[in-house]
Amino acid sequence: MARIITPLTDIQCRQAKYSADGKKKLFDGGGLYLLLKASGTKTWRLKYVQPNGKENTLTFGDYPTISLQAARDKRSVAQAQIAEGKNPAIERELAKQIAIQEQNDTFKVVAEEWLAMKKDQWSEGYHSRISNALKSNAYPDIGNLPVAQIPGLVILGIVQKVEKRGALEMASRVLDSIGMVFKYAAATGRVKANPADGLDQFLKDRPPVKHRPHVDAPQVPELLRRIDNYHGRPETIYATKLMVRTFPRTSELIWVEWPELDLDGAMWVIPPDRMKGRLMAKMYGPVHLIPLSTQVVTMLRDLKSINGRYKYVFPGERNPATRPISNETINKALKTMGYEGEQTGHGFRGLASTIMNDSGLFRPEAIEMQLSHKKKDQVEAAYNHAEYFLERVKLMQWWSDYLEQQRQKADSP
Repeated sequence: MARIITPLTDIQCRQAKYSADGKKKLFDGGGLYLLLKASGTKTWRLKYVQPNGKENTLTFGDYPTISLQAARDKRSVAQAQIAEGKNPAIERELAKQIAIQEQNDTFKVVAEEWLAMKKDQWSEGYHSRISNALKSNAYPDIGNLPVAQIPGLVILGIVQKVEKRGALEMASRVLDSIGMVFKYAAATGRVKANPADGLDQFLKDRPPVKHRPHVDAPQVPELLRRIDNYHGRPETIYATKLMVRTFPRTSELIWVEWPELDLDGAMWVIPPDRMKGRLMAKMYGPVHLIPLSTQVVTMLRDLKSINGRYKYVFPGERNPATRPISNETINKALKTMGYEGEQTGHGFRGLASTIMNDSGLFRPEAIEMQLSHKKKDQVEAAYNHAEYFLERVKLMQWWSDYLEQQRQKADSP
């Protein structure tokens, strides 16, 4: 018959003292006992049977630092582990190692690991923007905190701090970047959930988009004449002419590399990581295709004969081997031509959209697709991408032909 053990009381634990000829152990049941030592220390221990059938002893700590109730709670945890076929001693050691790893896995450590992994997958410019967004806005507040212990409220505070500077676009970028770090942390077992999920609904509404200025259709002939007569670096002249004829976003044009251009196939393929959009779209979104007219192909072949040895189609003046022209190169050229406040590089997108839609020759949806205006419904976007492709090829050739006709008007008496 099993011995009946009367549970201990806190008074018994407190008053118990070591005696050379007395009891050395006070039992509480379930294998838990308080070991009395000659030094006066009282230590909680648990005797249990391991899954392999052998007995083992687990130490919980000293009384009163570990109270009677705390020791019982630890016993309950150990008993639950034993019931699951686990060894409490091994589980405790694993928990210690996990705790140490969590302290070492700070947000900065995980973020830098993620950025290093993405370095070869992203363009240099995009990688730099994301890296700088984290270094300037996230690292000062949470860089040294364990990634597993950062709550959503702290992340929201970081983003709101950026918003208070009036940098609403940057606030969105910072939140996206932090969110992707946590998704990576979750995928690698550092966190159980992404605390940044859902926080985008608390961002401030961005102000209405201010459309970049552009000239009206009757002014196009003179604009083209001035571009043709502009005296500057070949890269600037070609960049401006190609911006008019292909109307991508400025960053998409200046960072273009020669491998993106299939001159024989008359196609410019812009990878998703160079497109405007959130991080997930940059990582998994589709490429953007710009059909090249015969006029544009001729221009690009001429330009390649000049600087085809460089990585970028429009190499910069100071470091042509490693950097393209700046974002403001085209705008400065237009200013020199006399179009300050009237026409910008980005404004060529609006100019093309207006004239194309006014022509009535093409479906608005095809024009929107060529402008790379994203649809929220990705399935619909993929369908439209295929449906409007041939129409977009005709659209881009028509646009170059139209511009050529307008340029001839400028020379007519």
